[in-house]
Formats: sequence, C-alpha cells, structure tokens
Amino acid sequence: MLEELKAEAYEANVALPRHGLINLTFGNASALDRARGIFAIKPSGVAYADLTPADMVLVDLDGRVVEGQLRPSSDTPTHRRLFLAFPEIGGVVHTHSSHATAFAQAGREIPIFGTTHADYFAGNVPVTRKLTPSEINGGAYEWETGNVIVERFSQLSLDPADYPAVLVNRHAPFTWGQTVAKAVEVAVAVECIAHMAFESLQLSPSLAPIEPELLAKHFKRKHGPAAYYGQPGC
Repeated sequence: MLEELKAEAYEANVALPRHGLINLTFGNASALDRARGIFAIKPSGVAYADLTPADMVLVDLDGRVVEGQLRPSSDTPTHRRLFLAFPEIGGVVHTHSSHATAFAQAGREIPIFGTTHADYFAGNVPVTRKLTPSEINGGAYEWETGNVIVERFSQLSLDPADYPAVLVNRHAPFTWGQTVAKAVEVAVAVECIAHMAFESLQLSPSLAPIEPELLAKHFKRKHGPAAYYGQPGC
C-alpha cells in the first residue's frame, strides 16, 4: 500500500509541469494514507524530469521521515499542518503558477466573477494575512505558513471542502482535495480562474461579483447532496 501511495504522489507531482503550473523545481504534491498516518511527498529540490516513484519520501503526521533516502520538500510542515487541521483531505498541492501567485503576492483574494470559478468554489479564493517577522524567523517558517492558512479558515468560518484552496500572502497557492489527484485538478482550476479574473479586471475594473443565485446554482450542481453534474459514482 505504501508503494501505491508513493506512486500516487509521484503521478501528482509530474502532472504539475505537464499542466504548466511549475517552473524549475518550485512546488510539490503530497498524498496521505490517513489510516496509517503517513504521507508521501516530493523530495526537496529534485527536478521533476528526474523524479521516480521511489524518490518519494514517506513522512508521518508527527513529522518523522519513515522511509526515503532524500530530504523531503521544505514545505512538508505546511502539508502536515493542513492534513492535521482538515481531516477530510487526502492530498495537498503547492504551486507557484503565475496568475494565482500574482494575486497572492498582491495580498488579494481571487474574486468570483463567473461560473467557472463557481464550479469549484463557494466564493472568493481566500488569502492569508502576512506572516510576522517572528513567524518568519522563529525556526518553524513552513509550519507557521500552515498556521496562517488554518487561522484564515477559522476566522472566516470556511469549510475546506467548499474552498479547496488558499493564497498565502506574498507567497503562492496551496490546494487540496479528498485525493491528491483532486488537489491537482483544483490547482489547475485556481490558475485558470486567476487568469480569467485578472483579464476581467482589465476589461472592467469595477466589475461586480457574480450574482448569488448563479453562484449557488453552479456550485450546488457539482457539490453536495443535490449535485447532478457528471455521472453517478464518478
């Protein structure tokens, strides 16, 4: 089963550059076996073209490496923090995709203008506050990155299933899902809607958000007990 977990994480990681979400070695993906309390994550600084399933590092939810010859991603504590805080998720993806990262660097939510956005999110893609100097320099920077994400969701009373992504202020997006493959899909969607929001604001700087009724219609036809998009069981 752990070999399957490593293969799942590997497939998610190599999908990121294929979707145009990655430059150089930026970003990472992780897959969690929650029953065992172990997740597989990309090794730090290894080029995507050089990755193999065997390179994936296994880490437990206490932060201990349980298998792997390479150092795990430097973002491992952030992934771990999200797995601990959001018990329904099974995969996390971090990218520096250009348009989503532009919103993050500006400290701006991605506003919800249309139905493409509403197919994935119940509202704006949230953005965290900036980390403080002590959080940056206190020796647990990546864990604190996870903390500001969890803090923001708590402040806004957001359900991570309805808002499966966040922008870390001055940094970049993190996405998640029940599986790491779903987290990759959300990462693609976040970059897509960020690009469309950016261009919509160029065309209409004072554009109003999507109408609540249209947002609810598109979100609920894909999510929740009344969902009817797609095929049963898929």
